[in-house]
Amino acid sequence: MHEHVTQARIDLAAAFRWAARLGFHEAVANHFSLALTEDGSRFLIQPRGRHFSRVRASELLVVDADGRVLEGAGAVDPTAFHIHSAIHRGVPQARCILHTHMPYATALACIEGGRLEPISQNALRFHGRIAYDEDFAGMALASDEGARLCAALGDKPVLFMGNHGVTVAGASVAAAFDELYFLEKACETQILAMSSGRPLKRVPHAIAEKTCKQWLEYPDLAQLHFTELKRILDQEEPDYAD
Repeated sequence: MHEHVTQARIDLAAAFRWAARLGFHEAVANHFSLALTEDGSRFLIQPRGRHFSRVRASELLVVDADGRVLEGAGAVDPTAFHIHSAIHRGVPQARCILHTHMPYATALACIEGGRLEPISQNALRFHGRIAYDEDFAGMALASDEGARLCAALGDKPVLFMGNHGVTVAGASVAAAFDELYFLEKACETQILAMSSGRPLKRVPHAIAEKTCKQWLEYPDLAQLHFTELKRILDQEEPDYAD
């Protein structure tokens, strides 16, 4: 168990560092978490006020379902607790939860009726796999907002949070981060295409379904991607694993 938790810390810290490199972070806000128990009642999350680019594996907090810090120094952000705790407990298969206000996905979440359209190969990865919440109710400073967002996500790996940002959930840090990366690339392509003022060229439904299936069956893509990112960090920012 100890070795498992150590690796979990290293992986989550790597996700923070790489998200900062990609500009997915926002000041000292936004949060990543990783469940340590099957029921999601205990999870890793960064301490309040820590910039993504400075997160280290050893300083990640272990938090329980009541918001108590069981391991680590510092406090957990209240909005982070309400969102992440609710999803970890309500959607146990959501082992890793990444919540960001990354630019292009957030821009799409701020458009009336904004949807990720089937116009690029990257977008087709998410065909039928996105939930949309259009009932923004302010910051998640109470448990009922976390419960509402959990219900909105349901069994989907991606939740577009209207007027807010996105939340991505996965079975591992590697899986969730790979989804996060390709989601932002797909949104970037769509926003650029929309900015041309020309009509979007949508892929037919049958081809979209076929391509999504190909994405999901593509061998080891997420793990290969994330392993390579950690190798780069090992060379350039090795303190992430401390």
